[in-house]
Amino acid sequence: MTTTTSEPSRGAAGRLLALEPYAIVFLASAVTLVLEILAARILAPHIGVSVYTWTSIIGVILAGISVGNWVGGMLADRWGSRTMLGIIFMAGAAATALVPALANWLPGLISPLPIMLRIVLLTLLLFFLPAYILAMVSPTVIKLTLRSLEKTGAIAGRIYAVSTAGAILGTFLTGFLLVQTFGSRATVYGLAGILVLLGLAAGRLWRSPRALFTGLALILAAGIAASFSNPLKSLCLRESNYFCIRVFDKEVEGYVVKELVLDQLVHSYIKVGDPTHLEYGYQKLFSETVAAYVSDRPDFRALFIGGGGYEMPRYLEEIYPQSVIEVMEIDPAVTAAAHDFLDFRPDTRVVSFNDDARMKLSDRPKGQYDIVVGDAFNDVSVPWHLTTTEFAAQVKSLLREDGIYAMNIVDAPKQGRFLRAIVRTLQDNWPHVYVMTQNGDLEFDQRSTTVVMASDRELDEVTIRLGAVRKLNIVPITRIVSQGDVQKWLGAQPSIVLRDDFAPVDNYLAPLYLKSR
Repeated sequence: MTTTTSEPSRGAAGRLLALEPYAIVFLASAVTLVLEILAARILAPHIGVSVYTWTSIIGVILAGISVGNWVGGMLADRWGSRTMLGIIFMAGAAATALVPALANWLPGLISPLPIMLRIVLLTLLLFFLPAYILAMVSPTVIKLTLRSLEKTGAIAGRIYAVSTAGAILGTFLTGFLLVQTFGSRATVYGLAGILVLLGLAAGRLWRSPRALFTGLALILAAGIAASFSNPLKSLCLRESNYFCIRVFDKEVEGYVVKELVLDQLVHSYIKVGDPTHLEYGYQKLFSETVAAYVSDRPDFRALFIGGGGYEMPRYLEEIYPQSVIEVMEIDPAVTAAAHDFLDFRPDTRVVSFNDDARMKLSDRPKGQYDIVVGDAFNDVSVPWHLTTTEFAAQVKSLLREDGIYAMNIVDAPKQGRFLRAIVRTLQDNWPHVYVMTQNGDLEFDQRSTTVVMASDRELDEVTIRLGAVRKLNIVPITRIVSQGDVQKWLGAQPSIVLRDDFAPVDNYLAPLYLKSR
């Protein structure tokens, strides 16, 4: 492949040839890491993006690299040649090109399996083979590059260093450019095309008709197999760096709503033309509390952490025309989808900030908000840095003296450790913390959304319910769990204050995730 360090290359052509092995391993590793990062986006519509998903992706890719290095080294010792290197790249291209097609077909086949087995098996079937094949490149290149044992360590070290540099580039390119520019599926096919070109160039396959035919046959077979499952069709209406965004029409109680799904989770139900419609119970609980709290302050200021389909911001905008409403939604594509598909009008008074709330909060005016709502939580991918006592202190600094911080928390209350930790964490910052449900107790063990409110002022159920009747003209559903029951419930299980240096949120929600799927 290139000459040894004992015989220096001469001229520009010689210098280019000396760089060739490093360029090859650089690109091969870059492709592998691009595929690894893309794996999360490809898997998200089927199994979500949880700690289990990422664990499985990283484990499978590393397993493929490990086995590929081992087998590739043995093959290189026996048959190492440019032709073999070219075939490796062509086989890698074929395996990569099959990923989108398999991603359309396999999830339905393995859907009856338990969620943990489903996650591992789907990841294995989609991504082990490409990682395994591409890992054969580095040992093959080392074998072809060496001409003397005197510099074995130096050459191998340089090749692995350059390979790692390619992996770093692939990681950053995917996260910051490729997904948001091209989408996951187009990027996968682009990778396959790059691998074909590498196979032709690195393997000099035009010099070996048999090898060229073998490589092209692999690509053709992959293309034919892929064509049976409509591989270009994405499940996503839009694909962003954060979510696979989908919107469906769904009939609920005799009327049609727009259903917003981010990855695998339903986030919003929007009734087009009626911004006052609230589908979820926790939203109704919150709306009743707002009605009581702002009865003498119609020009209140509210901040939402998490936008989703913008149901509550739209609701408050409609019911309280003098209010000031701000939303921190990290994903601009979600905000755009709300405008384009979910009846979120372009002339809205709602102000959106497409930033991470933890960073953006420091820019907001202190002591100016009447209400802050934490609406960025589910049971699959919880932004733990928005759950800690340090973050709660940031929120409190934004509130007026009698302001309210409300959070909607998904957990199974009776045994759930996450909900307990949230209550403990808010108690670390506020004298009054309330747990609200529709039945007034926490003695049930089904997955549900519970509202937790914290304030320096006391809240009482009677005032909230009267406010709902007077302002909203509805039958109220709010029930505040008694403080005695809350303390008894807290004492029934170990609970902690979540901190920036210790917030095991994923571990707390893992049993719920496995149980509910």
